[in-house]
Amino acid sequence: MTTVRADGGGILVETAAYRLEVAASGLVARLVSLDGETLLELRPLAAVDTAGAPDETLSVEGPALVSEEPPTIEVRRRSTVWDEALTRIVCREDAVELQTVVRGRGSLDVVRLLAFRSLLPGAPNGLMPSGSRLRALFSPNPDDPRRFFRPASEPAAIGVVGDSEPGRGRWFFTPAPLFLGLSRDGEAPWLGLGVVAPVEELAFPELRYEPLDRAFCLALEYEGHTHVDGELALPALVLAPGFVDPYDALRAHRDVLVEAGAAPPPAPRGRPAWWSEPIFCGWGAQCALAADAGVPAAALATRDSYDRFLAALARQELVPGIVVIDDKWQETYGANEPDTAKWPDLRGWIAGRHEAGQHVLLWWKAWDAEGLPPELCVRNPDGEPLGLDPSNPSARARLREVVHGLLAPAGLDADGLKIDFTARTPSGRAAAAAGPGWGIALLHELLAVVHAAAKEAKPDALVVTHTPHPAFVDVTDMIRLNDMIRLEDPDAPPSVLPQMRHRAAVVRAACPELLVDTDDWCVPSLAAWREYLAEKTSLGIPALYYAESLDATNEALAPDDYRALRETWAAWRSTQGDGPAR
Repeated sequence: MTTVRADGGGILVETAAYRLEVAASGLVARLVSLDGETLLELRPLAAVDTAGAPDETLSVEGPALVSEEPPTIEVRRRSTVWDEALTRIVCREDAVELQTVVRGRGSLDVVRLLAFRSLLPGAPNGLMPSGSRLRALFSPNPDDPRRFFRPASEPAAIGVVGDSEPGRGRWFFTPAPLFLGLSRDGEAPWLGLGVVAPVEELAFPELRYEPLDRAFCLALEYEGHTHVDGELALPALVLAPGFVDPYDALRAHRDVLVEAGAAPPPAPRGRPAWWSEPIFCGWGAQCALAADAGVPAAALATRDSYDRFLAALARQELVPGIVVIDDKWQETYGANEPDTAKWPDLRGWIAGRHEAGQHVLLWWKAWDAEGLPPELCVRNPDGEPLGLDPSNPSARARLREVVHGLLAPAGLDADGLKIDFTARTPSGRAAAAAGPGWGIALLHELLAVVHAAAKEAKPDALVVTHTPHPAFVDVTDMIRLNDMIRLEDPDAPPSVLPQMRHRAAVVRAACPELLVDTDDWCVPSLAAWREYLAEKTSLGIPALYYAESLDATNEALAPDDYRALRETWAAWRSTQGDGPAR
């Protein structure tokens, strides 16, 4: 039962899940829990900066109830940049939705939601963020592998940019769901905060959670690539309180996306049985060989190396159903032609794997322009390529041609792609693409071309990514949990289990219809590898990256390790006739 009443010029909305008190000034909307505790002192306004000027607020109208079912409140403000600006607050039974709308002209720069920049007379001036009593923050985007909860006083970022450089180590899921969880102390109840918009409107490289003193706001950096001429509705924010844990809140976020038409409903997928076969990826074994030989691991993506790896496993009666040839089997990352010095006859080698009843995936590096003409790429002002431009029709045609060459029976006849480096999505105000797409939306555009071309070339082709945002389920078949640790961190965790359980839980909550590749690189010790192996089948498809020894510690796999692998793979295979793989 929802009740709405005026309260001294303000508006109070009460549901079975929360109470929202919008002040008469329109500057604050207090979100109150069922037990009467103020959770957030929301700033319903926004600062929608353009490339030419910051957005400052000159005056604010009091809240107006514009609809009673569901209760919908508008707060209008006068802006230094926009002809009109308002925030619409929709009070649903179990959640509050806020959406900012602007009218006018300009190219979006940084948009800060749940905050505004005040030029109000007789009031504090400057940035006014939302207040918070919640001290724990959950992000579905892995960064530091030693944790998955953090104090709400620390920043977080979710998006499609990241690497191993300081301050950017968040490439594991790109993108993760645009969702955050907040709680008083890391325990129930949890409040979910999600960004809701069709994927083509996610035209920014990342969402940033920006904490301040007992406060926060959310920043979307459009980098000048979204041009407004008329009216623009920004992505909505949905705040839903009262969840047992943040994964439960994340499942509800998927439901919200489905209801908004921003993601398809989860549904069982028909899939070939071979997609659920145990996976051998050669990257860890390449790294182990490289540590002994003193050469880059990419130099060992060769036929001789992979024959050695698979022979070592075969001697232990281990035959993976899927073999992934990793970085760098190709001459160039962009053109993806086989390096004939490493693979004199890659097509023939793949045919041999097929004769043995195995399937082969090729590692594919997203965005890399090596070997491609600059005119097919996003470029900087010097004309230098930053990455393949999927908004360019000629680049899309070239990409389809590349994928067909890798997967079609008349080409290499491989069986799918393991897609990596989605965190290398181009970013920058001065970068230039052919079309309007940018940020997360541009990555989806790239993967849509690749996924469609893969299915055209081979209908049962398997496409593996690490993109567990629900809007990306149409461009991937399997989510890889990705690297277990960051090699640049000074102290590796003794166990990888907590982190990998967390990642698998994120995928199950956000994209339950997709298969999970459990990954296997890089482990801090043989003991940690053994511990993870024992639990892999509860998380997804068992993946193996090593054949003889580990790279980080040079520890050799023992007879008991091979026996455990045989038992794990046999147990996994025995369950796959009973239903879809996890």
